[in-house]
Amino acid sequence: MNRIPPAIVILGQNSLPIAKKISAHFPGSQIYGLIDRTNDTDINFSNFGETLRELFATETPIIAICAAGIIIRTLAPLLSDKRAEPPVLAVAEDGSAVVPLLGGLHGVNHLAREIAAVLGVQPAITTTGDIRFRTALLSPPQGYYLANPEDAKTFISNLLAGAKVRLEGAASWLSESNLPIAPDARSTIRVTEKAVLPAPDCLVYHPKIAAVALANLSNIQPEIAVSCVRELLAKTNLAAAAIAGFFALKDEMGNPALEAIAHFFKVPVRFFNQSQLVELNSIEFIENQAAQIALTAAGANSQLIEYDRTLALNCAIALAAQPFDARAIGISRGKLAIVGTGPGGASWMSPEVKEILREATDWVGYKFYIDLAGTLREGQKRHDSDNREEIDRARFALDLAASGKSVAVVSSGDPGIFAMAAAVFEAIDFDAKPEWQGIDIRVAPGISAMQAAAAAIGAPLGHDFCVISLSDILKPWEVIEQRISAAAIADFAIAFYNPISKQRIWQLSRAIEILLQIRDPKTPVVLGRNLGRPGQSVRVCTLGEFQPQDADMRTLVIVGSSQTRIIPRKYGDVWVYTPRRYEK
Repeated sequence: MNRIPPAIVILGQNSLPIAKKISAHFPGSQIYGLIDRTNDTDINFSNFGETLRELFATETPIIAICAAGIIIRTLAPLLSDKRAEPPVLAVAEDGSAVVPLLGGLHGVNHLAREIAAVLGVQPAITTTGDIRFRTALLSPPQGYYLANPEDAKTFISNLLAGAKVRLEGAASWLSESNLPIAPDARSTIRVTEKAVLPAPDCLVYHPKIAAVALANLSNIQPEIAVSCVRELLAKTNLAAAAIAGFFALKDEMGNPALEAIAHFFKVPVRFFNQSQLVELNSIEFIENQAAQIALTAAGANSQLIEYDRTLALNCAIALAAQPFDARAIGISRGKLAIVGTGPGGASWMSPEVKEILREATDWVGYKFYIDLAGTLREGQKRHDSDNREEIDRARFALDLAASGKSVAVVSSGDPGIFAMAAAVFEAIDFDAKPEWQGIDIRVAPGISAMQAAAAAIGAPLGHDFCVISLSDILKPWEVIEQRISAAAIADFAIAFYNPISKQRIWQLSRAIEILLQIRDPKTPVVLGRNLGRPGQSVRVCTLGEFQPQDADMRTLVIVGSSQTRIIPRKYGDVWVYTPRRYEK
């Protein structure tokens, strides 16, 4: 099971350098900063207590750079079941101390050691068992799963009181510890991939050594696929917790059955090319593709323990010589998210977009928009291209995602409004490359330029409106003229994108002419320029006053309807709004 990225919470700007140092070590982590006291954080909050309790309730690991006392007082009312407590740590503002507070069953001491190593200090671990035995029985290292944590506290207490323990199975983290090991002890620690019954005097650890391969899934129903895997585990007496990962060929990527299996067992699915599979010498296995996949995943000295063609799908299980991290083998299902950063910087981005950008392996987009999106973390790659290369950029991003990458295609504003979302789906529609079909594709909305312009001046889009691009690069100007005329006759407020550029200097003038044939010259016009960026300006004129030179390629133009009104303000500014009621 993948580790949930931690939330790093700070209360002042002085804590930011330490927060960034810690965040760099945990891909996907987010820095939460108290509003008005911090800047350049991923998420702003105004109420420390509510924020901390919400993170705790969602089982998000918490690294709070502040005094331990405030954390304890904040979370005390929520403490009822230690099995449900995520790791919670306090870190000194100068990084001189790392104190694990909660989450002993979920690896808080291990997390404390990681953070302390990053900061170059010693963690303040106080757990007696960890200190005495030089190992954490409650939170085993990555690659092992404790089957009966409810028995661990009493078990450890007995060891601390002088009891001995017998080891069954091999695990260096146990055999090289300071545990009081004796071959004739009544208490037992058992390391096994088998589904054995735990007991109060027997802690059972399952090493994640099983590679489960699935082939020829075709159109099997997800619930049937899950049932088949469960039957196979029962047949082999294999513990589900011993599964390191599920494996398949790339042409199965995106299969709903695989997604359901991964979700049910909470382990990753990884994919191979046919050319990557190991050659099998045994005639018995040579035609069994699942066996090839399983042995490839489990690696050298692995053992095939089951292959089954009698089920509704072709399955095989191989056991590796040691626990392994499935995420380091093959490739994952590729992800492609088309994100809208809003018209400006980080304050305009939604939390969803920020999370996608932090978790992506690659950013793809027009250089100016990628610059607006922020700073890449260590290990991320950016791929810049010219603003007029939308389809080529979409194809490049899709190919990148098909190779197993997690790709963020960066648009300004909202990606679905005259932006990259349409370009991506256009490429999928017309190129129809089979390898793109398995990609996990999503669109994350952003604040559009028309929303930003409208909000800056009031509510000019408060009633029915339409949106028209004046760019005739991809559609005939005749169509644009027809739409301007139809929108004006229908009395929509109109938001105009791409009003003018170096290559298109006459289209806006013609649009004004068409509008003046139908609209009153006193109709309000809003001109929003560099919205959300340095040099932002929003001004209001009338349609009769509006001249093409008033706009440029970074301007969003809103032309009001017959109902749109201007409200003078006390010191010379105005509000513009379109009433919700329509009076002819």
